[in-house]
Amino acid sequence: MNTNTSKVAIVTGAGQGIGLEIAIRLAKQGVRILLNDIDASLAENAAKLIQAQVNTECLFWAGDSGDIAFVQSMVNVTVAHFGSLDIVVANAGITLFGDFLTYTPEDFGRVMQVNLAGTFFLAQAAAKQMKAQGRGGSLLFTSSVTGHQAHKNLSAYSMSKAAIEMLAKNLVVELSQYQITVNTIAPGATLTERTLGDANYEATWARITPLGRAASVADIAAAALFLVSDQARHITGQSLIIDGGWTSVSPSPFE
Repeated sequence: MNTNTSKVAIVTGAGQGIGLEIAIRLAKQGVRILLNDIDASLAENAAKLIQAQVNTECLFWAGDSGDIAFVQSMVNVTVAHFGSLDIVVANAGITLFGDFLTYTPEDFGRVMQVNLAGTFFLAQAAAKQMKAQGRGGSLLFTSSVTGHQAHKNLSAYSMSKAAIEMLAKNLVVELSQYQITVNTIAPGATLTERTLGDANYEATWARITPLGRAASVADIAAAALFLVSDQARHITGQSLIIDGGWTSVSPSPFE
């Protein structure tokens, strides 16, 4: 049975890649979606793609998910347009590589604003709405394997992703009384438009991943859909690593 039918979701960072695949799969289950991306053209094209492929409504709302006022507007617009909010996938995030000894305060601040503050305040705004509705809901954050294993030149990013996982654990204490589940997915190397810009990416990660390949966006989205479904209503405060076994052995892509 399709338990997501008639539900409403926000998916951030969904103009392409993992976020778009999650949005498409939710739409195929009958979920009505507000799709966000900082790039307006990507957001609009993604929403049009979903509406063309799937007979469900997809509204795009372009803007910076690290902007707290904008985050609140996403929730406000979703509820005004669809009448409710049941699922939030806080997928938006940025990766700014840099050596620890020369990392700038500007880059550090930007990573923390988008990855941490954006996730925190979107979860807060959504949880207030879900509490008011009185029927629970699902929050899902996108973490990373780098929140579990060290990766060269990603000290700030890794720190932000580990913090997101701790946020999910802490919100179990805060939100379980309202039947709101909070979980994270932690993708490993994944083939997306961005990562495939590196000509060596796919071959490198196929070599060092125990299962012999990097993840597809479908691999990540399948896990995400389970965690926001009614089948996962008794799962909360957890992080699901989806990495083909890489964190078990953790060879560096730079070696």
